[in-house]
Amino acid sequence: MAHMIPITDFQAPELDIYARLTENQLLNRADPANALFVAESPLVIGRALDAGCVPVSFLMETKHTIGKGAALLERCAADIPVYAAELEVLTQLTGFHLTRGMLCAMRRPPLPTVEAICAKARRIAVLENVMNPTNIGAIFRSAAALGMDAVLLTAAGSDPLYRRSSRVSMGNVFLVPWTYLPEDADWTALLHQYGFKTAAMALRADSIRLNDARLAAEPKLAVVMGTEGDGLAADTIAHCDYTVMIPMSHGVDSLNVAAASAVAFYQLGLMSRPDSD
Repeated sequence: MAHMIPITDFQAPELDIYARLTENQLLNRADPANALFVAESPLVIGRALDAGCVPVSFLMETKHTIGKGAALLERCAADIPVYAAELEVLTQLTGFHLTRGMLCAMRRPPLPTVEAICAKARRIAVLENVMNPTNIGAIFRSAAALGMDAVLLTAAGSDPLYRRSSRVSMGNVFLVPWTYLPEDADWTALLHQYGFKTAAMALRADSIRLNDARLAAEPKLAVVMGTEGDGLAADTIAHCDYTVMIPMSHGVDSLNVAAASAVAFYQLGLMSRPDSD
C-alpha cells in the first residue's frame, strides 16, 4: 500500500516539486541523473509507467487514492509517497486546476541517440525551435497517430516532458521515440549521413506540393517544421532536399505549426506506409 501523507504544511520541502520548482529546475541540466518531470492525469501517468518511467511521488486528490488513482498506485513501489488533499487545497498549492485530480513526479528517462532513432525509422519529424508547449504536445499526438516513427528536436525548442506538453499529447510523448539534435553540428548533414532526405515545410517559389509523388517514394524522409512565428531558418531550408507546401484555398498561406504537422504527417507518414491501403 502506498504511503499516504495528508497535506498539512504548504511549505514542506517535499512539495517543492509540485509547488515551487520551475520546469527548468526540474530538468536539472547540471545533474541529469536526478532530473525530474511532472505528469498530469491518469492517462498520461499510466502511459509514462508503461514506458518504464520511474515515479518518485504523487500529488493526488484524496478521493482518487481509492478511486482512479488506486490502479496506478498498485503499479508503484509500496512505500511511494502520496501527498493527498481535497481539490481546492491542491489548486491553492499548485496554482492551477489539476486534470483528473492528480500529478506524479517521475525521473526523466535517458534519451536515445540520434543515430539509434534514425536506424529504426523511415519517417521522422524534425522540430526546429518550436517553443509553445501546447504545440509540442499536439505535434506528438499527431506524430503517434499519423505514421511518424520518431521526433527530433533542436535544443532551443520546448521540452516534450513539460507538464502541459505531455498532457496535450495525451501521453503520446511516451509512445513516440524522440531526442534532441546536437547543437554543435549541421543536423541536416547528419540526417543525410543516416540516409534521410529532408523536406522543409515552407512556402517558397520553388515549393512542391505536399502530395508530390517524389516525397512518398522516398524510403527515408524527415519532415522539417519551423517555429510558430518565423517558420524555418533560411539556412535550414537551403540545406534541405525539398521545400514543401500545403495547398490551401481562399488565399490562406499558412497554418499553425500543430495543424500543419497533422496534415503533413497524414500525407507523408500514414499514407506513405506500405500498409496504408
